[in-house]
Amino acid sequence: MLSPRKGLPGTFSMVDDNDTSDFVLLGFPAREDLQVACFVLFLATYVVTLTGNLGVLLLIWIDPCLHTPMYFFLSHLSLLDICYSSTIIPRSLLNFLLEKKVISLAGCAAQLFFFAACATAECYLLAAMAYDRYLAVCNPLLYSVVMSQKLCVRLLVGAYSAGVLSSTIHTVSIARLPFCRPRRIDHFFCDGPPLLALSCSDTHLSEVTIAAVVGFNVLSTTAFISVSYSLVLSAVWRMRSAAGRRKAFSTCAPHLGSIALYYGSSLFMYLQLSSSHSLQRDKVVSMLYSVAIPMLNPFIYSLRNTDMKNAMRKAKGRVLSSVPILASWSAERRRLP
Repeated sequence: MLSPRKGLPGTFSMVDDNDTSDFVLLGFPAREDLQVACFVLFLATYVVTLTGNLGVLLLIWIDPCLHTPMYFFLSHLSLLDICYSSTIIPRSLLNFLLEKKVISLAGCAAQLFFFAACATAECYLLAAMAYDRYLAVCNPLLYSVVMSQKLCVRLLVGAYSAGVLSSTIHTVSIARLPFCRPRRIDHFFCDGPPLLALSCSDTHLSEVTIAAVVGFNVLSTTAFISVSYSLVLSAVWRMRSAAGRRKAFSTCAPHLGSIALYYGSSLFMYLQLSSSHSLQRDKVVSMLYSVAIPMLNPFIYSLRNTDMKNAMRKAKGRVLSSVPILASWSAERRRLP
């Protein structure tokens, strides 16, 4: 028998409680016109996310001046942002258009696994970037020797390996649980807290396991980043040259801004006690770190970064010079008073 979905009055979607499908993603219960508005918002965000992060990857690839450890890590940060946005947003876009928002058990487990893997790898990648900034500011004479290509690759492999290991533990801890029917996930993607809320059994062991793994990943990388940037700020404070302080700050500030957004939302989301969880509030926080931050990162790292702005100017010049019509239009503009 069909029954109205729980949520706001006037919701247009219906869910069959006796359906054999595995899960139903409730998403954002609202009227049909608001579903369309949400679709447009998510689609615009996804397009900007892909455009910005692919632009960063392309700039780093084509500009030899950006072939340094810092931009090597930044390119993989953009790749991770693309991957975990693509794990969530396309499915959400489809659900905004469908009356019945069904996802299979395998699809739900895959979404949980890849999202957790990318999110965890990003924690360790941000820590590697903090170490890179520490060496560049505190030990500039040894920087090129210590931060070798081999070390960069090892740090990157370590970040991805930690992501896969942590995600495997995370996914297995939840997938082994029995789930009650109707299997309605009060979220817009398959995440840990709403899945735990559906279990018919005692979830204490799974909650402790996930909290321990996530806590270790987040707190250990947070401690490492904090120590690294404490040393960086101390070194910057001791610089006699105001220009040197400004340059050091301009290279570190975007990374610190990205860290504050990412870690702040992650700590709030995953390190709460189960009794204090509000699934509606978690949706909003999840939108911040899974939808908004991947869109904002290219702007955070580009707008205040001199090297990236110079690379964009050079790329623009190449495009203008390679297309005759654009080249003549650009030359005409320069001749105008």
